[in-house]
Parts: sequence; C-alpha cells; structure tokens
Amino acid sequence: CNVFINRQLIYNYPEQLFKDAGVMAIEHSDFDGTERLAAVLGADIVSTFENPGDTKLGHCKRISEMMIGEDKVIKFSGCDQNEACTIVLRGASTHILDEAERSLHDALAVLYQTVTDTRVCYGGGATEMAMSAAVMEEVKNVPGKESA
Repeated sequence: CNVFINRQLIYNYPEQLFKDAGVMAIEHSDFDGTERLAAVLGADIVSTFENPGDTKLGHCKRISEMMIGEDKVIKFSGCDQNEACTIVLRGASTHILDEAERSLHDALAVLYQTVTDTRVCYGGGATEMAMSAAVMEEVKNVPGKESA
C-alpha cells in the first residue's frame, strides 16, 4: 500500500488524484510524529515536489487503524528501521497521567543509562552491608570486647 502523509490539510482535488493512483492520504500529521515516522520508515521529509527522484521513500509491511479509547490511531508495523515505538498512557485524571509519565520517563532513563554504561553500583544498602561484613570479619582478628 502506498501512503502519502501530510502535516496539513489535503484538498479534494489532490486527494482524488491520490485515490485514482491507489495512494492512501493521511492529513494533519503532527510535527513530532512525522519526524519520528520518517526516521523509522527510512524516509525523507520534503516540502516541495520539485525533485521527486531525489526523495527517499520509506517502507513498512503493514499500516492499520485502531481505536484506543475514543481515539483513532494509525499503527505502522514491520518498519525497516524499527528504532521507535509509541507508548500510550491512559488514566482517570491528568494527575495520574502526569505521575505515570514521570515514572515511565525515569524507567526509560535508567534503561538508557544501563545500556550506555554497563558498570553497576549496587544500591539498597548493598555497599553498607558489604562494608559491615568486612568490618565484622576484621573484628575477629582484633582482641578486645565486641559490642553487640
């Protein structure tokens, strides 16, 4: 399936030309989503049609429309690059959504940091317990009273 994605309104005549050529047209794409989509599909974003031969077209195996709650979203599957995804958060209030977004951001930051730098410093009191065990082992070699 051939698809044309536009950030703005597509008027009736161009839409009819797309339809006659077997091209599905998607209009009102948001800016950030278009940038990510171009990167994932391996496509170029163009503002004119002066040099269509110089434009790199993207590719994916399947495009489907799905409902999430009351909203329709378009899902692109089997993309060439496969380097992005969308996580949809839903909640009863904006407060809950804000908290979920912050928690997700923190988790992704930890994951990113773990992938980029694999050195680990154990947390949760692990270093203190290791030092305590070392001190208790050394205490066995020191004469005198041991406090409990």
